[in-house]
Amino acid sequence: MKACLVMLAAAAALSGCASRTVVNTDDAAPPPPASTTAPPPQYSTANLVDAGDYLLDVDGRRGYYFSTPSGRWRCAILPRDRAGCQPADGASAMGVTGAPEEVPDATGAAAAPNALVLGQNGDAQFAALAQPDFAQSAAVVLPFGKVLAVAGFRCNVQEQSGVSCVRELTGRGFTFSAEGYTPQYTDVP
Repeated sequence: MKACLVMLAAAAALSGCASRTVVNTDDAAPPPPASTTAPPPQYSTANLVDAGDYLLDVDGRRGYYFSTPSGRWRCAILPRDRAGCQPADGASAMGVTGAPEEVPDATGAAAAPNALVLGQNGDAQFAALAQPDFAQSAAVVLPFGKVLAVAGFRCNVQEQSGVSCVRELTGRGFTFSAEGYTPQYTDVP
């Protein structure tokens, strides 16, 4: 008898679960959340130069070094690190309208900027570098309207706007000349 009561109680419990009614309100499922990550910018390949022509080994580190046609600026793309430019004459100041007069150097002391640097993440910054990281005398001239693209960075030189570099993955970059600076890349038309 005791076994029968246990079975009846179990059957009653199961029937109570099975007797629930499903209500369909015909409400549509909520839309998937919108993506907040924009796809990386697309860049043209029409004006690319052979990156191998710009490859130099400097103090055991390989980089892609170029000079502007005027010879005033020397720049480089240092793979998996950064891109940037420095005055070719080794001047302690950039001489770019709109550049800050002082930036912190490696020790934190105030110093005149002597480089414009674009890292893998973040915006381009004026910097006071102790070494000529970007200015190499053996740098090859990058002709006007041509693009050097390597290691996720690309740079170009244009007569009207000056030197421009970008981190392809983030779209962050810079354009500068003696006349001014903007924190964005200017692509070759």
